[in-house]
Amino acid sequence: MSETRPTKRFLAFDDLPAGGIEALIRRAEELRALRVARTPHATRPGRVLGMVFEKASTRTRASFEIAMYDLGGHALYLGMQGSQLERGEPLKDTARVLSGYCHGIMVRTFGHDRAEEMSRFATVPVINGLTDLMHPCQVLADLQTVVQRFGATGGTTGDPGRTLRSVSYAWIGDGNNMANSWIEAAGILGLDLALACPAGHDPDPGVLARARAGKRGRITVVRDPAEAAAGRQVISTDVFASMGQEAEIEARRAAFAGYAIDTALMRSAHPDAIVLHCLPAHRGEEITDEVIEGPASAVWQQAENRLHAQKALLELLLP
Repeated sequence: MSETRPTKRFLAFDDLPAGGIEALIRRAEELRALRVARTPHATRPGRVLGMVFEKASTRTRASFEIAMYDLGGHALYLGMQGSQLERGEPLKDTARVLSGYCHGIMVRTFGHDRAEEMSRFATVPVINGLTDLMHPCQVLADLQTVVQRFGATGGTTGDPGRTLRSVSYAWIGDGNNMANSWIEAAGILGLDLALACPAGHDPDPGVLARARAGKRGRITVVRDPAEAAAGRQVISTDVFASMGQEAEIEARRAAFAGYAIDTALMRSAHPDAIVLHCLPAHRGEEITDEVIEGPASAVWQQAENRLHAQKALLELLLP
């Protein structure tokens, strides 16, 4: 089989057409309403999604499996253990084989180049379930959560883009894959985003440069968490040591001292600010228990939206 790039993929937000983020949020809200009403919406019967996991998962696996079930299809789980991936089978071979069995592939892996390789050799659409560089599926759900919390119409018939641009954002912590996807979204949508990262833990410079090159929105990187959070309406964070960085935990704890989202930091944010965390959370490190369990927390709504946002994405990508 020759290398054939799929006609559609979602490795990052820039794979979507103009207005694609807004369209996905509108459809995700429609699908959420259908599920709440227990109205069947099996719009993709017989479709199969191959799911390749080289990293552990709770929300990504559960949300994609249930999304495929709700849409009338099936999800096939392939983890490292119990598959030939554990024995070193090339990812390009897995991509070719799954392309013959499945209508799409979701991959959750380490280096972004591995997702690119999957996409390059697959002949079906490939979805980035997470790489070390980007986590667009999560940030898509986060944006849907913002629309739900700040949109007058809940986003179903309104303008999600307008709602998203009416709100200011802060990222507190590591300049990791989540921060990079927030930056990319800010550049595309024209958002006002401030990121507070300690020295040596800034976002990817290439992602930052591309987002700023479009001259949409305002993206700033500072060192002081209180400066980034000042007056902001959406405050986001993630663990300080991601998967694959376990050996750096103690060094990172020292580097990120003072970067926790706590009650004191929330006092500098907008009075109506919400807090987002992609989970799992290390309570007492990047976020305190009283904040994640408090009235500003939108974390559980955010987690649920992974299901609805990914159903909209699957409808778009699966033929």
